[in-house]
Amino acid sequence: MATTANVLVGLVAALHAYILVLEMFLWERKPGRALSGFDAEMARATAPLAANQGLYNGFLAAGLAWGLIAADPTGFRVQIFFLVCVLVAGLYGGFTANRRIFAAQALPGAVALAAVLLAR
Repeated sequence: MATTANVLVGLVAALHAYILVLEMFLWERKPGRALSGFDAEMARATAPLAANQGLYNGFLAAGLAWGLIAADPTGFRVQIFFLVCVLVAGLYGGFTANRRIFAAQALPGAVALAAVLLAR
């Protein structure tokens, strides 16, 4: 179960690293615009906000990576903290921005969190 939990945490970290790239570097290009649904003008106008969001997603990815490489009990505690952050951010985003965020962020975070807790 520990291996499954680690793989799930790694996948959530990779997802947030991918979101960082989309929001910070590709927001005004086709992949970023497909994510947001914005036209070129709106993407250009919102690019600084998206980059800020992307940076926060990078912090989530970095924290999860830290949790994977740190020895226990620190690694376990760091994974729990950052997965709860992912879950809260996903719930908030799903309620306030776009319902797709429930499936894209909150659900993977919740599944990984459950796996980490069960593996303990």
